[in-house]
Amino acid sequence: MKPTQRTLAFALATAALFATGLSHAQSALDNVMKAKVIKIAVPVDYPPYGSVDKTMTPQGLDVEMAQLIAKKLGVKVELVPVTSANRIPYLQTRKADLVISTLGKNAEREKVIDFSSAYAPFFQAVYGPKTVAIKSFADLGGKTVAVTRGAMEDQELAKVAPATLEYKRFEDNNATIAAFVAGQTQTLATSAAVAGDMMEKNPKLGAEYKLLLKDSPCFVGIAKGEDPLKAKVNEIIAEARKDGTLDTMSKKWLGRPIGDLPV
Repeated sequence: MKPTQRTLAFALATAALFATGLSHAQSALDNVMKAKVIKIAVPVDYPPYGSVDKTMTPQGLDVEMAQLIAKKLGVKVELVPVTSANRIPYLQTRKADLVISTLGKNAEREKVIDFSSAYAPFFQAVYGPKTVAIKSFADLGGKTVAVTRGAMEDQELAKVAPATLEYKRFEDNNATIAAFVAGQTQTLATSAAVAGDMMEKNPKLGAEYKLLLKDSPCFVGIAKGEDPLKAKVNEIIAEARKDGTLDTMSKKWLGRPIGDLPV
């Protein structure tokens, strides 16, 4: 190859590498700002965090949080309905730019995605009829429990429940609640918010709080390596915490302020 040819070949190769690096460096935040749209995964079966009203319009604390982030970014929001089982895969496969879906943070999840600061309170517990005596996890032995597959309560219950507890796992929260309400299981493992909604709608069940599984605030899920987007989301959350927006949202949907959330 002649010197001129070698120089041209080197220049072309360098340009190609630079273009590849530039493409790779194009962050999710860059893409969002360019498209003027952010895709945010939210629940639609988990009131009061996410559900649909009579006109099938998404509503709830997580939905409102998604709308707040989009507004602060100056872009439109595309709400992407997800379940507990598919919300992280949606983020990993870029079907969503963010996940705002009652997402708790743990070491296992931190291996595959990043998290923002917490934006809302949340905890999981075991519930059952007042007529069933449950004072400790040992008392769950030989009983049945309804739980949503892959949800935080599913993971936490497996750590503390006796081996003789029989799990009835369902793909979404509506099915889980329906099974318990129909008497298919003796107990229910779910969030306090979902349980509260269920007990309000079904007072004759006589269901009550039994055991705490985990105090797990809600975080925004962000794909690994998307540090600019993470920084921007944290900035928005910090501002909303300072000006009282997060407290207002929590009081509206959960009936209590956010409390002392981790940053």
